[in-house]
Amino acid sequence: MFSTVNKPAERVDAYEKVTGRAKYGADLQFAGMLYGKVLRAKHPSARIKSINVEKARAIPGVWAVMTAQDVPCNEIGVIIQDQQVLAKERIYYIGDGVAMVAAESLEIASKALEAIEVEYEEIEGIFDPLLSKNSDPIQPERASNEVVHHKLRKGNVEEGFAGSDVIIEREYETQFVEHSYIEPEAVVAVPHENGSLVTVYGSVQNVFATRDAVARCLKADLSKVRVVQNHIGGSFGGKDEVVSAMACRAALLALKTSRPLKMVNTREESILESYKRHPYKMKYKVGATKDGKLVAMEIEAIADGGAYACQTPFVTWRSVVQATGPYEVPNVKTDTYGYYTNNVYTGAMRGYGSPQVIFANESLMDELAQELGITPFEIRLKNILKNGSVTASGQKLDRHEVSLAEVLKKAAEAIGYEEKYREYSKPQRGDKRRGIGMAISFRGCSLGAEAVDGAGTVLSIQKDGSVYLYSGLAENGQGLKTAFCQIAAEELGIEMKHITFLEANTLISPDSGSTVASRSTLVGGNSVMRAAESAKRALSRFLAKEFGLPSSDLVFKENWIYTPDGKKLISFAEAANKAFWAGVQLSHVGWYVAPSIHWDEEEGRGNPYFTYVYGCQIAEVEVDMGTGEVTVLNMAAAHDVGRAINPEMLKGQIYGGVMMGLGYGIMEEVETDEGYIANTNFDEYIIPTSKDMPNIIPIIVENPDPDGPFGAKSIGEPTLELGAAAIANAIAQATGRRIRSLPLNLERVLLGHPLRKGRGKK
Repeated sequence: MFSTVNKPAERVDAYEKVTGRAKYGADLQFAGMLYGKVLRAKHPSARIKSINVEKARAIPGVWAVMTAQDVPCNEIGVIIQDQQVLAKERIYYIGDGVAMVAAESLEIASKALEAIEVEYEEIEGIFDPLLSKNSDPIQPERASNEVVHHKLRKGNVEEGFAGSDVIIEREYETQFVEHSYIEPEAVVAVPHENGSLVTVYGSVQNVFATRDAVARCLKADLSKVRVVQNHIGGSFGGKDEVVSAMACRAALLALKTSRPLKMVNTREESILESYKRHPYKMKYKVGATKDGKLVAMEIEAIADGGAYACQTPFVTWRSVVQATGPYEVPNVKTDTYGYYTNNVYTGAMRGYGSPQVIFANESLMDELAQELGITPFEIRLKNILKNGSVTASGQKLDRHEVSLAEVLKKAAEAIGYEEKYREYSKPQRGDKRRGIGMAISFRGCSLGAEAVDGAGTVLSIQKDGSVYLYSGLAENGQGLKTAFCQIAAEELGIEMKHITFLEANTLISPDSGSTVASRSTLVGGNSVMRAAESAKRALSRFLAKEFGLPSSDLVFKENWIYTPDGKKLISFAEAANKAFWAGVQLSHVGWYVAPSIHWDEEEGRGNPYFTYVYGCQIAEVEVDMGTGEVTVLNMAAAHDVGRAINPEMLKGQIYGGVMMGLGYGIMEEVETDEGYIANTNFDEYIIPTSKDMPNIIPIIVENPDPDGPFGAKSIGEPTLELGAAAIANAIAQATGRRIRSLPLNLERVLLGHPLRKGRGKK
């Protein structure tokens, strides 16, 4: 008997990608296609006094030049509609588009941009969210610069601190981080295709969010805008709002010229324009008993939202839920804020508000352990959430296995944590010194109470028994296509080779929201199961009637359909053919809505997620005390995923997530100085390469979840959120010096420098 779930399976998109046949946004070609370019701002904060485009329009080969005056609706945004398609009167950050052109070649388009004359009046900008709090509003229609404030309350922190034997207070800080996908943003807009006003193809992470933005911008019906996802060369949360803005611009130019139009960002354009991971400034106060039990935590986290709201309201909400870490704390007071500044705006990036607070709370736990004279391992085991625990938000964990002790012990055993911790705690001689550090987390699965959490799948059985799937969620490189085909194959009892997964297309796929929050396998996978179950019921009812069976409880396996007593009845292919010619419906929609949850924004408590995943990562490092260079030698990563649909793909997520966490921890930083970005390419923005890859020990922990498809939960983001904190704790042990600001680069490790240093204007 064959089974497809919980086993390795070949990626369904592998052949196209390894042979170079896969079509990405920049590969697309259409007859008569034009090329679009955007003129971007020269200042991060300014007023546009005038724009003269006449010289640009006069250049041969230029088909259109457009400004904000030509945009039907100039404000877009998934949560708050404050993002300009093109800057109208004000420049809010250095990546704002001022004008755009359509031309017969990129060279002509670039020449046209140079011919556009813009007169600016510089305005003093705000570049620190702490200063933004009490400054005049950057966005003139808002009463203040506060994008959002979330709170969480449990117990009484004043009483908690009064009853604590030990109290420590610390401040932590994180940096702007670029998504660093290898493929820059690219879209092609085609006017009046297949009955649509405009069709947008390209490297689109969230096809429905992009469709909504384009329709709003054009003041068109949603049904008149079609968005089709092509293969995507990485996203990590980054190809959402920035691609929506690009799609709006391309659609406007395509409709203006009545020609297909392609836009592709250069790397410099991508880094200047695209949103980043939020930098956080965090204050933590923790009280504990002398034997190490946590009593109270008070937390304030301030996020730099940049020029536009983007995802700041939801990112900071996840932070408020997870800021105390996966610990039992009876008294909690947490406040997270997002503020507008004139920096590059910030949005979704893998981890989505958790890497920042995990860096802080896991550093804090090590610092508290040191203060109490116990080990980091001991303090965690003493305080972690267990079955039946009540979280900081007041949620009782009683619907799934709370496996923190399991992931912690398995990671520690795999890397030899306790022995190495004892060894590296002894005095070390010479310049090369070693340390080992751990970090643990719990992460709410899927969107949670921040949004409606539903997803749909269309499953259609053909008359030869083959199947195709249309999902409302998108393949962004994470392996969604393969996992969904495995789930469908398992439920229908057929081999994966008979299933074809079709690209996300807003005119056919059910609107399933965004492919974010590590929700695809959990929520989308359930919708695949629902569709397959519906198809099975229809076939079973037909076959029971056709063969005069008393029951329609048929068994689907091994490409055959069996009677309940185990006798072969008919092959799946024959059954499909018979059903088709009998007029049986063979196309089915599976729709899944996540279990009910709630959050009281005023009270700051509730059940924010219907289930959680748990992880532990442990880093072993070597630090050169003469140069400050950090080498990560080994990483153990234990993650409870519910059940692994495809264990080998899951390991790939662990490897990739660990490396992104390593980059976040010791290398990466978008360097800004009063809104200007200094490092706009990968020669100066440093990311890890294969030479930086440590020995990674992936540990898959399985405790099937009652709400997951075949028990599966999430993995994409949890693998990224722990690495920086674990490495920071390892460096602290190796050097004897605690650094509370990321990244832990040469300068900070060598000198212990606590502050960010800006770069000059460009």
